[in-house]
Parts: sequence; structure tokens; C-alpha cells
Amino acid sequence: MAKKWVYLFTEGNANMRELLGGKGANLAEMTNIGLPVPQGFTITTEACTQYYEDGREINDEIQSQINEYIVKMEKITGKKFGDRENPLLVSVRSGARASMPGMMDTILNLGLNEDVVNVIAEKSNNPRWAWDCYRRFIQMYSDVVMEVGKKYFEELIDQMKAKRGVKQDVDLTAEDLKELANQFKAEYKSKIGSDFPDDPKEQLMGAIKAVFRSWDNPRANVYRRDNDIPYSWGTAVNVQAMVFGNMGEDCGTGVAFTRDPATGQKGLFGEFLTNAQGEDVVAGVRTPMKISEMEEKFPKAYAQFKIVCNTLEAHYRDMQDMEFTVENCQLYMLQTRNGKRTAQAALKIACDLVDERMRTEEEAVAMIDPRNLDTLLHPQFDAAALKAAKPAGKGLGASPGAACGKIVFSAEDAVEWAARGEKVVLVRLETSPEDITGMKASQGILTVRGGMTSHAAVVARGMGTCCVSGCGDIAMDEENKKFTLAGKEYHEGDFLSLDGTTGNIYDGQIPTVDATIAGEFGRVMKWADKYRTLKVRTNADTPADAKKARELGAEGIGLCRTEHMFFEEDRIAAFREMICSDTVEEREAALEKILPYQQGDFEKLYEALEGCPVTIRFLDPPLHEFVPTEEADIEKLAKAQNKSVEQIKTIIASLHEFNPMMGHRGCRLAVTYPEIAKMQTKAVIRAAINVKKAHPDWNVEPEIMIPLVCEVKELKYVKKVVVETADAEIKAAGIDLKYEVGTMIEIPRAALTADEIAKEADFFCFGTNDLTQMTFGFSRDDAGKFLNSYYDTKIFENDPFAKLDQTGVGKLMEMAIKLGKPVNPKLHVGICGEHGGDPSSVEFCHKIGLDYVSCSPFRVPIARLAAAQAAIANR
Repeated sequence: MAKKWVYLFTEGNANMRELLGGKGANLAEMTNIGLPVPQGFTITTEACTQYYEDGREINDEIQSQINEYIVKMEKITGKKFGDRENPLLVSVRSGARASMPGMMDTILNLGLNEDVVNVIAEKSNNPRWAWDCYRRFIQMYSDVVMEVGKKYFEELIDQMKAKRGVKQDVDLTAEDLKELANQFKAEYKSKIGSDFPDDPKEQLMGAIKAVFRSWDNPRANVYRRDNDIPYSWGTAVNVQAMVFGNMGEDCGTGVAFTRDPATGQKGLFGEFLTNAQGEDVVAGVRTPMKISEMEEKFPKAYAQFKIVCNTLEAHYRDMQDMEFTVENCQLYMLQTRNGKRTAQAALKIACDLVDERMRTEEEAVAMIDPRNLDTLLHPQFDAAALKAAKPAGKGLGASPGAACGKIVFSAEDAVEWAARGEKVVLVRLETSPEDITGMKASQGILTVRGGMTSHAAVVARGMGTCCVSGCGDIAMDEENKKFTLAGKEYHEGDFLSLDGTTGNIYDGQIPTVDATIAGEFGRVMKWADKYRTLKVRTNADTPADAKKARELGAEGIGLCRTEHMFFEEDRIAAFREMICSDTVEEREAALEKILPYQQGDFEKLYEALEGCPVTIRFLDPPLHEFVPTEEADIEKLAKAQNKSVEQIKTIIASLHEFNPMMGHRGCRLAVTYPEIAKMQTKAVIRAAINVKKAHPDWNVEPEIMIPLVCEVKELKYVKKVVVETADAEIKAAGIDLKYEVGTMIEIPRAALTADEIAKEADFFCFGTNDLTQMTFGFSRDDAGKFLNSYYDTKIFENDPFAKLDQTGVGKLMEMAIKLGKPVNPKLHVGICGEHGGDPSSVEFCHKIGLDYVSCSPFRVPIARLAAAQAAIANR
């Protein structure tokens, strides 16, 4: 039996997302529950995958099924493609499994040609509408299907408006639009070399191909990488009978949410334009009206719409984001989906749905995207400074948070300036999907046009980037990189501050303050802690970081990098002395100077953690990282060491390594210079003894981690030094103190021989930054030079340093646990690479049986939520 590539809306349902994509599954579901949906069919995601397998061609089997379904659609609608009596016009839209707003392409009014336009102009007695549809179709088809580019057509529209002395597209007459359509066709012919296609079936196949092709466009690829959406999923294509919001003043189109996507407040929220098509609202070409104004314009359609909204929210048990059209006062639903929302709104909606008995606590926890929490943990404006500041202007608060930076006018500049370490605010007339990389590089985004549902607003909310949209008071001069607001001219590089919550725009810089966990955030975190089994620790080297992490819910330190404590002015001098020493005695004398500093730092860390576990990693980086490079510093060191500048330079040169990543570092330093390990052990143990004496009720139990072990004998050797030193310190203090000695698993050989290493280790901690480098064989500092080519060629879908490679690195981790635990049943295992705060990596750690994940302080809540979701999903 031939494979089914195409489904009518009446043949699908909400559970068929993987096959029909989100939009197709929801159109089918709305049809099933009896809502007014213009009918059509969905071409499956599998057909998209097949299109790529067939060398970007739609094969005959799929084409013949599409043709078969065109006939079925003509029967359902009573209209025919290209017909002189009752022509069928369709929209062609993408729809992936996961919502990707604005990332892929749409074509409206397909099926028009000169004959059909004349038929519908005469039959409707509305030639303006007919020619408006045709000029829109030519523009969209040329841009999306033939890749001619929008700007040529925009220029022609602007010339026409200037010639007629009008401001808005809606002010152009039928004759103007007919003239424009002919100019557009001439533009098409000059760019493509052939006439604009008249055959609706040829148009449709071109449009379907374009939607499939847009799955692989640069902006979709960037969005997928950021949102963990696999390339292999593909997109479905929805072909739907057109309904027209641009037929006159009794028509319109809108986008609405059942709750406010910025705050989560319950109630209808959205925007509406009369005499317009859907793309006008989303593109922000005209600044729209509030949804409530629709009640005055179309009371009957509005009353019906409110009922539909309640039905959909109750049906999906989540906030819905809907697109609809009103044609001759009649309501049609074009799409519904679980709405994109800010982190703040996500938490409020989750709590409200539990209170409204629509969701359980577990379901509420599972609904929130952990990555979005990031925004809530980031700075807000200092309240006092904000009170004192007077807004220079106001737009719509489209995505909350505070942003302050230098003004840039293009996505390219935003990327370039950010790479130089500048904080930037991207100011645009309106953003388009092509701007996504610049939006990512910016602290905040400000647009002149567009509403709360414009591209800028939706994408910024998804990224957690502050955004103010639709500030119509700005007089923009993009060409000369400047704009005027409230009488002041702003240029590239000037400072601007944006409040994405209120929509206020401030001249200059306003200081920001750290965020706190309270209210709904605290409530959701309590639920998360109730259901998760993985512990969450933090990577922290300073008491301030440790304190912040404790506030954010960390249950210990999984990684303290001791070398970060050596770089302060008074310490680095002693450390350099140690490096340049000729004898063990000289080295010990220099280390003796550092010991009290290290001890003091460890005491403060134990204090901050109040008896929670603290893992301290011994010195890891190669020694050349600590030596001076400036001539003046070299001279200073020579003087301190009673050596000549030349002698110091010789020592520095001798430390040079061809491949420092795999050089003289980690436990290799302790094997060469055991006195370093002795000093660090004394500092760890003495600090623990002091804190235990001060707080007898705390459980102070240091965990000493030996880095970069690849052979059990190596660990055994360093451990002996540590144990002898520690036991002597404890005995001298006459106190009972437990401690553990474990190792970091960051070399593939350590994972492969974990059964041997487990005999000597009290714990394993996966250092996945190095484990990833060593497994892939490339350095994370240099991978940036080629990773983009790897994304473009689909060799990699994402950065293995940001998202754990479960297939390779993950297999080594799993192997180490399976080998190590039977040998040492008391072995506890964690992870402390950057991956400890990445939700998909946390889920993997839960699955393979880790005891804890450790991540940077601000990612602790993300890890707590991701760990809870993993536990709920695997129950």
C-alpha cells in the first residue's frame, strides 16, 4: 500500500504533531471540535524529509497525492483552481512540530492570475480588494518562492504612495494597485527572466517547495540550534482555503492570546487590523488596534470569538495564541497553539492553572521551559535610579527585563560590536527574521513599528531578551545611522536604556540590580524540589558566587577552581616565586606565603555553604598561565628572585608548550611538585577544622578532587600525599574530621578504566568541558573557527560544548558509572562542566544515574527545574 503523504484537516487530530506539525495537528483538532476553520489539507513532515532525501525535489508519488487532495479540497469548498465562475484561492503555510514563529515562509492568495483577478473584481464588485490580493501575491511569491527579495517591491510601493501623496497602503486605489501589480510582474521578469506563472497548480508546487526549502534557511537553522529542535524533524505544509480580511471595512485580521504573554494575566489580549491580511499584523507594517476595539467594529464576530477562546483554552488546558480573520463580519479561525510567553508569564500561568484546577503540580512544572528562567535571574533597573529618570519615549513593553547599551542600527553591527565586548541595543524600523543573530547579540531591541505580536516581540520573548516595540514617536534615519526622539538626535554608539516591562525608553545609562526568587518563581521552585531526585550544586570560586548560588537553591559546591584564587596582586607574586624556584625548599617557602590566603578563601566558602558539601579541585592549569608577559613585571620578578631578567625569561620560555591543553597540568603538576598538593591539602583541612570548631552543628566534610587523572597509579600517588598531609593536620588538631578524595573524569582513558580508578576514588565528577575536548579531539577555544561550517553542512546541529554530546561523551560517562559503582558501591557521581546547567544535558544525567549536577550560580534554578522535569518524565 502506498504511503500516505497528505491528510485532510478532517483526517487528523492534536496527537499527530510529529506527522502533521503543530499547525496542521491543531487545525485538525479545531475542525474536530466544530470551530469555524477554512478547510484544506496538510502535507506531512515525512514528505519534507523525503524532499531533502530526493535532492530537494518533490517526487511523483507525493505530487500525485497533492493533486488528488486539491480535487478533494475543491469539492469541500465548492470552488475550483483557476475557475472563471468560482475560483479557489489558498494560503500555503509551514508548520513544524515545535513552534518557530517567523522562521519559515508563508504565501497568501495563491491561485490568482490576470483572468481570476478580473473575475473576482467583477463578482465581488470590489476591484480594489482583488488587485490588492494580486499585488500581495506577486510580491510574496517572488520573495519566498523565487527569492527575488522584498525590497525591490517595497521601493515600488513607496514610489507609488509618494506619487499619489498618500501615507498608507490602504489609501491606494484599485487603479494604483493594478498598476503596481503590473510593475511587480515586470520586476519579476527582469529578475527571473521569465513571466510570472499563471497556472495555480504550478504556483502551488512552487510554494510547497519553498516552504520545505525554508526549513533549511539560515534563520530557521539558528532558531533550531537555540531551541533544541532537531533538523531531522522537517516541517509540514498546510494548504488552506483563503478567507479575506482585506475586502473592506467589515473585514479584518488579528492575533490574540487567552492570557497576556508578557505578564500571564488572565484575559483576552491581542491586536487587530481592519481591512488587512494576517501578515500585516505580524510584520508590523501598520500599528494595530487593541483586540477589545474589535467589539465595536464586529460585535457578533467578537462575541463568537470570546466563546472560541474559552473553548480552546479549556480544551488545551494552556494559554492559546490564535490567528483569525473576519470576512464580511464572519469569524474564521486560522490557527491555535500554546502561546510563547515570557518566563514571568510562564510561572504565573503555571500557578494559575494549578489554582484553577486545570493542571496538577507535576504538569505545571513540566510546562515551563527551563531555559527561559534565565531572564528572571538577570538584572532589573535599580528602582531608585529608575524613579529619578524621566522616559525619553515610550513604546510597547514587548519582552520584560532591563537593557542598557550603545545604539546600533543593523544586525551585522550588533554582532560585530558585541564580539568586541560592547553592550548594544539594536534599534530598527521593524525587525525581520533575518535579524535573529543581531537580536541574540543585543542586550535589548527597540523597534519603531509593530505591536506586541510583531516578529521582534515574539522572538525576543522566546530568547528572553528585553524588547520595546512600536515606538512611533521615533523619526528614523537608518541610512545615516541616527534617529530623533523627543527632540533629541541619537547616533550610533550613544547609550540608551530600555525597560521591556513598561515600554519606557531612557536616554543614557541606568544602573541595574540583581533579580531575586520570590512569589510564583519560589512556588514553582518548591514544586520542582519536591519532584526531583538529582541534587543541584554550583561551580563557585568566590564567597560571593557561593552566596548567590545558595540564594538560588544550590545544595553544595560541585567545583571550586583553586587556581582562580591565585591571580590577585599579592598572591600572584608568591606564586610566580614558586614557579621560578630552583629547589624544593625555595618552592615550599613560596607556597608557605600562599597557604594562609588559600585557607582563608576556603573558610569563607565553607561559611557560605553552611555545612553543605564543598568539592575543591586542586591546581589544574599549566604553569605558563601564571608567569608575567610585561617587561616591567618580569623585571620585578627578577629582582624578587635575585635573578637576572635573562634567567627569568629562560624559565618562562622553558614553560612554553606546544599543546598546553594536553601538557603539564592537572595531577601531573602534583606528581612533579608534590609540595603544591601538600600546601593545598593543608589549606583545605585547616579551613575545615576552623569552621567545624566555630559551627559544631554543621557537617563540614571537604571533598578533595584530583584533576586530569588518566591512570589509577597516578591517583594513588597523589592521594597518598593528600592523605598523609590531611591525617597529620587532623591528628595535630585533635579533632574528628571526615574528608573524601575523588577525581575528575575528564580524559577518555579514565572513563574506560573507571573500574580501576574507582578502587582509589571516593567520588567521580565528570569535567565535561575537557572530556568533550579530549573525546572530539578539538579545543573549545579554537572550535569557533570551524563550527559554523559544521552547522551549515549539518555535520553538527549544535555546539557540543554547550549541549552534551550524548552519543559519544555520554557513552563514556555511562560506561564510567557502570564500571565504577560495582567496584565501589559508596561512589557518588556528579558533573561540573558547563553542561550541568543545560536542560537536555541535565535530563541525560538523571537518566544515567548521576547523584548531582553542578553549574554556574545563575543556572542553578534552571538545573533544579530541568531535574524535576526529568524525574516527572521518567516516572
